[in-house]
Amino acid sequence: MKIMIRLLSVILIGTGILLGGCSDKKAKELFETAQLEERQNNSEHARKLYQEIMEEYPDSDYAEPAMKRMSALAD
Repeated sequence: MKIMIRLLSVILIGTGILLGGCSDKKAKELFETAQLEERQNNSEHARKLYQEIMEEYPDSDYAEPAMKRMSALAD
């Protein structure tokens, strides 16, 4: 029984790590797309993408930079 509990724990932790990496990858893709939109003078779409990052991936490495870019675009 202890072996099954340990195995289940390892599986759950591994799944969490993989899913966390996937969300950060998606946040990165959105951030890069938003930057491209900014360079193409499409601020409205860039803001939407930054907002999506903050809402859907608040724990990613891209949430804070997205918030900063949204603030800069609002000025």
